Amino acid sequence: MTNRKLGHSGLSIGALALGGNVFGWSADEAASFAVLDAFVGEGLDFIDTADTYSGWVPGNHGGESETIIGRWLKRSGKRDKVVIATKVAKWSQRKGLSAANIAAAADDSLRRLGIDCIDVYFAHEDDGAVPLEETLGAFARLIEAGKVRTIGASNYSAARVAAALKVSAKHGLPRYEVLQPEYNLISREAYEAELEPLARRENLGVVCYYSLASGFLTGKYRGQSDLAKSAARSGAVAKYMNPRGTRILAALDDVAAAHRATPAAVALAWLIAQPTITAPIASATNATQVHEIAAATRLTLSPAELEQLTQASAA
Repeated sequence: MTNRKLGHSGLSIGALALGGNVFGWSADEAASFAVLDAFVGEGLDFIDTADTYSGWVPGNHGGESETIIGRWLKRSGKRDKVVIATKVAKWSQRKGLSAANIAAAADDSLRRLGIDCIDVYFAHEDDGAVPLEETLGAFARLIEAGKVRTIGASNYSAARVAAALKVSAKHGLPRYEVLQPEYNLISREAYEAELEPLARRENLGVVCYYSLASGFLTGKYRGQSDLAKSAARSGAVAKYMNPRGTRILAALDDVAAAHRATPAAVALAWLIAQPTITAPIASATNATQVHEIAAATRLTLSPAELEQLTQASAA
């Protein structure tokens, strides 16, 4: 498998990223370890998490996902086989992008992960109350200290990314090399209208989240009766149950049948084929699901099939 460059960071990753949001939520520690083992076993390497994962679960406080990944790294001895990305700004205990908060949050994440350096450190959301110079300066100090390799921006508008890039150039500060927006066959407009042209122009890496639209694009949820299959996902996927969603699933079924693949693998393969996407992020709660999504990296869709899916998902 040919790895893909993450902007100008010097890092390269496999064509599919693993979402760590389920660790400590719908996957307990044992299941998470099995998922991580299977993912690396597939020859893939990019693991995405955040300090706030999975603080929304009753009884959790945040930091659970990082802690589980850290324990797996210690047990497996595979730190040199993976690229670790985590995030700062959204967790209530480490909210925002002030210099002091970034420094403290980074140390907390490093401790939970049990590593010396975060490969990709994302600003999890924009913080308009803090000057970009302060935020980027804090990231610069982490890079200089060897605690972070490169930085990225998640949930930023194109205008704010562009402004940050100008600040980086003007003040000689590290720039955001990776974007993490929502993007999938259902949610296309926000990325394609403004962030995609910027990513292309500035040669930014892009690892998109909700790549399977909270599981809807797996084909598992096709009617109201299917919502009972997952308490964790039912609320998110119900909004996609409309004529457009049905049309997209039909196109996925058609292409999947031609390749003897799953709809999930086809949906991810469509993303992998988009020229500005470095790797889509997908989550899994067991090893079987890992193998199903990893199949996307070996699936080559024809131009006609890519166009079929693009047209079916047009707004």
